[in-house]
Amino acid sequence: MNPLSSYKNRLCLKRGEEHRLNNGHLWIYSNEVDTRKTPLKTFQPGEQVLVETHTGKTIGTAYVNPRALICGRLISYEDTRLDATLLSQRLQQANSLRTRLFKEPFYRLVYGESDLLPGLVVDRFGPHFSVQINSAGMEAVQGEIIDTLISLFKPESILLRNDSSIRDMEGLTREVTVAFGNAPEEVQLIENGVPMLAPLHNGQKTGWFYDQRPNRAKLKKYVKGKRILDVFSYVGSFAIQAAAFGAKEVWAVDSTRFALEIAEKNAALNGVGNIFTGALGDAFDVLKTLKTEEEQFDVIIVDPPAFIKRKKDHKQGFQAYRRINELAMRLLADNGILLSASCSMHLKRDELMDVVRSGGQRTNRHIQVLEEGSQGPDHPIHPAIPETRYLKAFVCRMCEN
Repeated sequence: MNPLSSYKNRLCLKRGEEHRLNNGHLWIYSNEVDTRKTPLKTFQPGEQVLVETHTGKTIGTAYVNPRALICGRLISYEDTRLDATLLSQRLQQANSLRTRLFKEPFYRLVYGESDLLPGLVVDRFGPHFSVQINSAGMEAVQGEIIDTLISLFKPESILLRNDSSIRDMEGLTREVTVAFGNAPEEVQLIENGVPMLAPLHNGQKTGWFYDQRPNRAKLKKYVKGKRILDVFSYVGSFAIQAAAFGAKEVWAVDSTRFALEIAEKNAALNGVGNIFTGALGDAFDVLKTLKTEEEQFDVIIVDPPAFIKRKKDHKQGFQAYRRINELAMRLLADNGILLSASCSMHLKRDELMDVVRSGGQRTNRHIQVLEEGSQGPDHPIHPAIPETRYLKAFVCRMCEN
């Protein structure tokens, strides 16, 4: 251990505010700090400190950012430093889980708080790594992160996808930079036995959504010989895997030409270009047009972006989930399968179930929930941090009442 106590600042909490940390949560909010004893303005963004209770008892070590609402993130319950030694330990611990779960090196290697590396996300695409640093504390040790990844994994490239809106709240600039090697524009991965291309530099987030892997696998038993519609398809992750699983025809709906061009490449890569159709446009408008044209599908996947990014967006976002699911239901053939998903942390599991239930009532269909899904195990849930559990999905059959 490299202790902080002899030369680092303290962050003192108000009376009683240590309860959540003592129960395992890692976040410290600015209104929980005793700013008379330890004014936040005296700290530098990313500075590492000892966290103390109102009575002076040490809780552990955190890094702080006086500019952010979440002004501190605990990195250890001991007096230690977030340095190359601790990073190496945590990265090896994270990797031991992933190598146990997956035979091939395609997964989320680090999932922030759940891997005790708050503010850090690392996706692995074989020898290529896509890294997101979303906090001032992780930004302060960016060099050590890169060096440790190089030392442990001997990668061909490391790309920093530091362009998330979360960085705005931390007072950090947005940028995409190559930190090591020659990061290709596109990388190939294998998921559920299906080869896929992911755009590293210009794709969404880190380029791929590993969290939906188990839900894409669920399609296998439903799609053979069927007609599939993948709404908000991005690069066709659901659609192309459905085609590889034996679907008769697949459609992918996305609002960006760039994503659909990658989806077409993925169709060609898997030899299913002849059964693939890309539909460019706003998903709500495309589904209305498909209904007007009397199109029908046997399986429809509705996996939208987060319609509820903040609590205050809940009412409007909830209605958006209801509308898009109802539009999809009206395109389903009798006995059709709907996979309805949400990545909005602020939409509860029971609320998504209500979206499905009410859609069935509005379309006069009987709904049977066959399976329930969550995020993949390379996105482990921290039991004390409900924010780490965000993805939910229902696989439903729709038939006549």
